[in-house]
Amino acid sequence: MVKPVIAIVGRPNVGKSTIFNRIVGERVSIVEDIPGVTRDRIYSSGEWLTHDFNVIDTGGIDIGDEPFLEQIRQQAEIAIDEADVIIFLTNGREGVTAADEEVAKILYKSKKPIVLGVNKIDNPDMREQIYDFYSLGFGEPIPVSGSHGLGLGDLLDEAAKYFPKNKQQDYDADTIKFSLIGRPNVGKSSLVNAILGEERVIVSDIAGTTRDAVDSPYTYNGQKYVIIDTAGMRKKGKVYESTEKYSVLRALRAIERSDVVLVVINAEEGIIEQDKKIAGYAHEAGRAVVIVVNKWDAIEKDEKTMKELEQQIREHFLFLSYAPVVFLSAKTKKRIHTLLPMINTASENHAMRVETSVLNDVIMDAIAMNPTPTDKGRRLKIYYTTQVAVKPPTFVVFVNEPELLHFSYERFLENRIRDAFGFEGTPIKLYARERK
Repeated sequence: MVKPVIAIVGRPNVGKSTIFNRIVGERVSIVEDIPGVTRDRIYSSGEWLTHDFNVIDTGGIDIGDEPFLEQIRQQAEIAIDEADVIIFLTNGREGVTAADEEVAKILYKSKKPIVLGVNKIDNPDMREQIYDFYSLGFGEPIPVSGSHGLGLGDLLDEAAKYFPKNKQQDYDADTIKFSLIGRPNVGKSSLVNAILGEERVIVSDIAGTTRDAVDSPYTYNGQKYVIIDTAGMRKKGKVYESTEKYSVLRALRAIERSDVVLVVINAEEGIIEQDKKIAGYAHEAGRAVVIVVNKWDAIEKDEKTMKELEQQIREHFLFLSYAPVVFLSAKTKKRIHTLLPMINTASENHAMRVETSVLNDVIMDAIAMNPTPTDKGRRLKIYYTTQVAVKPPTFVVFVNEPELLHFSYERFLENRIRDAFGFEGTPIKLYARERK
C-alpha cells in the first residue's frame, strides 16, 4: 500500500518545520526563528492512530534567488503536485497577512483537500485569535501549538479524512517491482527504454524532460517485472528544473512501491552529495539496492578504471556496502544484459528466509570466534536468534540485556550472517530483545 502524502504549506515563519518535526516524531528539519532557514530533509514518514503517511515540509524546498512571493508560489505548486491532502499553516499571533491570502489563492485552484491550521495558539486564552482565519475560505481553522504539541491530533484527524482508500496497483506476488532513482539527467529514462527495447519514455539531454511517471510491466525469460520510472515531471517550468529536491519527492514515492531500487549514477559526472541523499532513502526504506553506473561508454578507460570507480563508490556509499555495482551504457546497450540477473539476485535475497537452527549455528560460531563484549563487569549473553521477517530480512537476537549489544558487535554479527548466507543486494536488520 502506497502511503498517502500530507504537504505542509504556508508562508515563511509560521512554524511549518516545527509542526513537521512534531508529526514525524524527530527533529529532521532545522528550526530557527528566522524565515527561510529550513535546509535539511523535507520528506519523512509519520503515523497517527491506524494511519501511516508521508509528510512534505515545503519550507525546505530551496528555490534560490526567486522573489519572496514567487518562492511561496513555487513551493506550494510542488506540494500541490505531490500531496493527497494539504495542511495550510498560518500564524495565530500575527493574524491573516497578505502572504497568507496569496497562498490561499494558489490553494483555491489546486482542487486538493485543504486543512487549515492556525499555529502558535499556545494556551486556551488565545483561541479567539483563530476566528479571523475563517476569512481564508477553508472552513473551520484548527488551533495548534507546534512548540507545545497541542492540537496536532485534531489536525491529523481532519487530514486523515481525505486519505485515499487504496492507491496500490496490484501485481502478481512473483512480479519483481523495481524503480530507478537518481538525479536528473543521469539517464534513467534511457535505461528504461534500453531494458524495454522500445522508446516508451521521452529521452532528452535536458534534465527534467520526462513528463510522467508510469509503471511499465513486461516479462523476460518467464519472469514478470514492473519498472517504476521516477523521472516524471508533470509540468514544465523553472521550479522543477531548478529544484533538485523535487527529484527526492518523486524517488520516495517510487521507493515505497519497489522491491528493488536501482541507484543510477552518471559515469561522466561522478558522485555528488545528492546521489548519496537519494540512495539513503532507499536504504532507510529497507529495499534491495543495485548501484548502476550509466554512460559507461562516454568515458575514457583502461583495465583499472572500473575497479577504481567502484572503489570510489564504496567510499562514498559506505551504508550500501551490500549493494552490487553494475557498469553499463543505456545508449549503446553495452553490458545491459548484466542488469536483470543482478536485479533477480537482489530480489531473491531480499525475500530470503533462513532456518533458525542453521542461523543459530552461525551465531554460535561467531561468538566462539569473537566472544561477546563486557561493560562494567556485565557480559552480553546471546541465547538464540531467529528471523522474524523478510523484505528486508529481519532478525531478533534474544539476550540478557539489550543495551550490552553494542553497535560494533552488532555489525560483527551482521557480517557473519552475510558471510554465511550472502544477502547480496539487500540490507538486513538486527534487533536485540531481552529474553523473558
